[in-house]
Amino acid sequence: MTFIDALILGIIEGITEFLPISSTGHLMLAGRLLNLAQTEFLKSFDIAIQSGAILAVVVLYARRLWRDAELAKRIVAAFIPTAVVGLALYRTVKDYLLADTGIVLWMLFLGGIGLVVFEKWYVKRTHAFYTSGDEESHTHISYSQALWIGLCQSVAMVPGVSRAAATIIGGLALGIERKTIVEFSFLLAIPTMAAATGLDLIKNAQSFSGAEFYLLAIGFIAAFITALISVLWLLRFIKTHTFTPFGIYRVALALVFWLFI
Repeated sequence: MTFIDALILGIIEGITEFLPISSTGHLMLAGRLLNLAQTEFLKSFDIAIQSGAILAVVVLYARRLWRDAELAKRIVAAFIPTAVVGLALYRTVKDYLLADTGIVLWMLFLGGIGLVVFEKWYVKRTHAFYTSGDEESHTHISYSQALWIGLCQSVAMVPGVSRAAATIIGGLALGIERKTIVEFSFLLAIPTMAAATGLDLIKNAQSFSGAEFYLLAIGFIAAFITALISVLWLLRFIKTHTFTPFGIYRVALALVFWLFI
């Protein structure tokens, strides 16, 4: 992996982490286009640079988390299912699923169709894609709803599913207002990605060279900067759009890879 490779992957991570299109899937496909070998370091790199994107959320929402203990409790509740599943399946995911681009393409394709179908159902049921008026508080999310959202997030351990898509669709299906569940998904990423990065670094950091830590730093910084832009853009986007375009994009991306790459 070169400096340019690390920079490209960091930018891709930052752009895609909070969009319902699977950042892990995009990193795996980008690695294939860049002809990067599926080494243990590359797998760790793809996991670790997610913390750069998460730092962007910390910067944007730190004050709200500090002042709102009830919101923090609900995030912890939602994180519990992912923590349990993640610890149980960590080795399986890293050894097998993170090396299989076929799974990524199928999950992108099926998830894209699912996203389009869900949005059609959701708009028909609610007669609107965005609830105008006062935004509901994150504390309106009950603990049982938080646990359900966490279970939905656990499905995203399969590359290509998308953590953002799973949590957002799960929340919308529960009747949570769109902006509220999008922001809750942002915040839930903090303990989720911090734990995933920490676990991987504990197990593998001792095998990294100085040059590899340098590449991690490049990816981290690039992911942080682009994630800041991506989060702010998405919050504006959902005021006037559904997630249908992302579903169409997912299907198109899978088809392009199947047909031409």
